[in-house]
This record gives sequence, structure tokens and C-alpha cells, in this order.
Amino acid sequence: MKTSNKLKIFNDPIYGFITIPNSDIFDLIEHKYFQRLRRISQMGLSYLVYPGAHHTRFHHAIGCMHLMQKAVNVLRFKEVTISQEEEKALFIAILLHDIGHGPFSHAMEHSIVNGISHEEISMHFMQKLNKEFNGSLTLAIQIFEGKYHRPFLCELISSQFDMDRADYLKRDSFYTGVAEGNINSERLITMLNVVDDRLVVEEKGIYSVEKFLVARRFMYWQVYLHKTGLVAEQLLTRVLKRAKELKSQGVQLRASEALTYFLDNEISAENFDDFTLETFSRLDDTDIVSAMKDWQYHEDFILKNLSGMIINRDLLKIKLKNKPIKRSTLDKHISSLISKYNISKKDAEYFVFIDEISNQAYQSKKQNIKILQKTGKVVDITKASDQFSMKALSKPVTKYYICYPK
Repeated sequence: MKTSNKLKIFNDPIYGFITIPNSDIFDLIEHKYFQRLRRISQMGLSYLVYPGAHHTRFHHAIGCMHLMQKAVNVLRFKEVTISQEEEKALFIAILLHDIGHGPFSHAMEHSIVNGISHEEISMHFMQKLNKEFNGSLTLAIQIFEGKYHRPFLCELISSQFDMDRADYLKRDSFYTGVAEGNINSERLITMLNVVDDRLVVEEKGIYSVEKFLVARRFMYWQVYLHKTGLVAEQLLTRVLKRAKELKSQGVQLRASEALTYFLDNEISAENFDDFTLETFSRLDDTDIVSAMKDWQYHEDFILKNLSGMIINRDLLKIKLKNKPIKRSTLDKHISSLISKYNISKKDAEYFVFIDEISNQAYQSKKQNIKILQKTGKVVDITKASDQFSMKALSKPVTKYYICYPK
């Protein structure tokens, strides 16, 4: 019988060589559900702004697992007890934390599935894998859900400083070429400790934490909330919404079997069953791109134009403002489009719309980043820092935008 070496090594452009810690992790990586992440873009349509941003959720998940290995080693060195079972569960939970993402990462959540987030879909995948792997994911699921009795393990997976953020800031900065987002994740992890089963950062790492939060703010304004990326994602959401609308009217559309299922059915948290999960697992970026390549020649005015805009990167114009957009400005652009193409107001609203974005680098009222002072006292980063900017980073900043045809 042929046996394969399960302790393989990945060569990662960010961290160098990454080792797979055990054979169970290898089997999860080999599973078709996880391999699908190779076909899910980490940053949606951001490559329309930053041509290098073609990395995937697969890259990110492997990177997170690598950082989790580092974190476990650091904490054990500082005499924090982490059992073999807890270690394995941490690796599984962080590896699978994004497994529920749909095509282009976030666009699916606002178009062809309703009222169910990628975190909930990740949980469905983990429950299914737990059955396949004879219950070996039970502890990982507990930690992922934040229900484990040792909170610091949950905080390593999901908090304001977790292995997810530590990887995606560094990785996205690398692939976009936006140097402001580059953080020293290795130093940050080296500064981690645990007090009363809560994750803390030692005082000497305070400037690294400040740099991390500033980098996060820069990355949101320069990359994740970049105006061209915003309009592209809005267009994609509207393409899928229009396709779903046309299907409900009996219009035939060429699409893959998996995509057709989601266009034909109203999917929500209530009816997301095993069949839906299996169909979702067959859906990735290529289904959407392939469909839009066809739809740009469809007779429907809206579907044709929206699809063509994305495929040919001929996007809507977008203007960002510090104050809410006036209704009169919106109405002016809608009227202009109606008279030019003789379409209805409802149809025009696919191409002319307003929305808002908000950026808050640090949420002081949610899962605080705690600093362990030399005296042994644990305080919030905003109280420990002598930087005035920390208080500014804690305030949400909202911007408003309008999109309309050029």
C-alpha cells in the first residue's frame, strides 16, 4: 500500500518555509473543502486596483497556522500551559477560520445568500468535517465559537490582535505593495503572554502594537476601502442581485450548476442544509467570472452593462465625501441616466447609488488589547500608551460616497 509523507513543507513568500505540524492537519489541508480556498481571492476585486493582489484564502490560512505555531511556542516558553489537545485544536481552528468564504470573499454575503455570514458557513463546514474526522474537531469548534473555558485560546483565533490579523496585514501589504501595512508580526508574537487566562502583550511590545494599529488604519483607507475596490465590489453585488432577479422572472441565464442553484433559491441561515453546503463548496471565483464573461453579451440592459464594467474594468465613477450625499445630487444623476437610456428609475438605481464606509482601527469597548506592565498590572492599550494618536485610532471615521456612470 502506498503511503504519502504527511509532514510536508510550504515555501511561503512572507515567512519562508512553513511546516505542517501533524498528519491530521495535512489531511484537512488535502480535503476538497480546504483546497477550494485556492480558488477564492483573499482580497476580492482589489486586484483591479493593485495588480499583485491575486493571493488566495489558501495562502492566508496556511500563514495563520504558521503564526499560531509561533505563538504556541512563545507562550510555552513563558510557562503557559497548553496541552497537546489544545495545541492541535488551535491549529485546526485557525486553519479553518475562513473556510466559509464565498467567491471574491465578501460579495456573496450581500447578494445570493441572505442573513448568513461567512463565519456561520465556516461553522457548517467545521461541523461536517468533524463528522468525517470522527469528532476530532470538537475542541477546535469550541475554541472557534469562543465557548472554551480558557479565553486566551479563543483570543488567539479572534480578537483585536489575533493570528488572523497578524497574517492578513503583513500578507496583503506584501501583495499590494502598500508598505505602510507591513507589520512585524514576529516581534508582536514574541511579546505575547497570558495573565488569568487572558491574552496580554508585554509592556516592551507597546510600540509594536501601536504600529500594528496604525498599519491597520492605513490598510483600510488605502486598500480595503479604496474607492475603486469599493465600486467594483458594489458592482459585483449588483450583478448577482440582478441575475437572481432575472432568474425569478423565468429568464434563462448561462451559469455553472452550483451558481444556478444559488440564483434559483432563496438561501438563508434557516435553510442552509447539507445539500446547500455541498453545493456551496463547489462555488468559487471562477464560477462568477465565467458567468460574467457570458452575461456581458446578454440582452438585459442592466446585467449586460454591469458585467461588462467588471470584466473590462470600465467601472462607475465614485466620489467620496466627509458629509452625507445630498438627495438632490443623487436624483440629478438618476434623472440624467433615465433620460439618456430611457430606463425606469428602478433600473437606473443599479447604476446610481449612495452608501457609506466606516473605519475604526481600535475598538476600545470590544475585546481590548491588554498591556502587561512591569508592575504586573494589566491595562488597556489606550491607557498604557503615551501616544495621543491611540485615542484618535479609537474613534470611528465615516465617509460617504456616490457612484454613477462616467
